[in-house]
Amino acid sequence: MDWSTIAPFGVIKQRLAWLGQRQQVLAQNIANADTPGYVPHDLKPLRFDETLRKASPVVPAATDAQHMTGTRRPSEFTRQEQPDFVEATPNGNAVDLEEQMAKLNETQVAHKLATQLYRKYLGMIRMAAGARG
Repeated sequence: MDWSTIAPFGVIKQRLAWLGQRQQVLAQNIANADTPGYVPHDLKPLRFDETLRKASPVVPAATDAQHMTGTRRPSEFTRQEQPDFVEATPNGNAVDLEEQMAKLNETQVAHKLATQLYRKYLGMIRMAAGARG
């Protein structure tokens, strides 16, 4: 059974993917803190209502009488320049290291919350199924 097709697991999986990609973008901003003319980027915020609108059921495509496979659209997250940067250095770099580190910390806390939710839902399913451990 593909757990990502069950409502809470699919949303949590998408949230974790978004957080992982955001961490990469923020790390790239920090790595380019001394690059002349570099403008920091961030991902477009992941909105729950948009996630529900884009959700589509998995349509099985049988390749053999005894096998079933599913097809899914890959999740895409939009990268955008940060519109809220205040000022740039004389060489044109607009990366504020404190702001980027704060966003990295925010991403880490959100990732921890999402993994805890995932574990709790999995624990509830195990308990409902009568499994131990």
